[in-house]
Amino acid sequence: MTTLTLDNISVGALEGVNLSLHGGDIVCVSGPSGSGKSRLLRAVADLDPHQGTVVLDAMQQGSVPGHRWRRQVMLVPADSQWWHEDVGAHFEPEHRSLPGALGLPPEAMDWAVSRLSSGERQRLAIARALARQPRVLLLDEPTANLDEDMTRQVESWLLEEIRARDLIVIWIAHDIGQIERVASRHYRIQGNTLEPVHGSH
Repeated sequence: MTTLTLDNISVGALEGVNLSLHGGDIVCVSGPSGSGKSRLLRAVADLDPHQGTVVLDAMQQGSVPGHRWRRQVMLVPADSQWWHEDVGAHFEPEHRSLPGALGLPPEAMDWAVSRLSSGERQRLAIARALARQPRVLLLDEPTANLDEDMTRQVESWLLEEIRARDLIVIWIAHDIGQIERVASRHYRIQGNTLEPVHGSH
């Protein structure tokens, strides 16, 4: 079973984060704006300098080049980055069919990135991340730009994918309803520490 261990991670004002996650786990992280939620994900993805160690099975972050680590530990930021002009260029040919749950037509692969709405961009960024077969998915408010119906649809699809692939997920969320639907554990940033929220299943 895949295991991700965060040992005494400190980044920004956040100190001493210890977490152990296994395949299929979805840990939701909430907290006030500016409390360090996104920076924590960036530290786990080895994008921001931090103290402490992150280990994926036997592979220690920092013992492999950053790009190799991020192939396994994939961050989907709140505002995704796109390098090419059209959507399809970001996908390998065999991964260009989009799941119906994303509510996008097949021709979305031919669209110019510049014409995407923030919600379309968000859904395509999740599909792009999953197509790369990571073992850990770091989701920064992945449904923030979606309406309620599409949010539920994307959640259901993501939960199926996470279970089928036995992914480890750290999911930043602010909607308590969403956290109750998706989280196996819920932590909240209080001051400069990450505290478990009891009562979450």
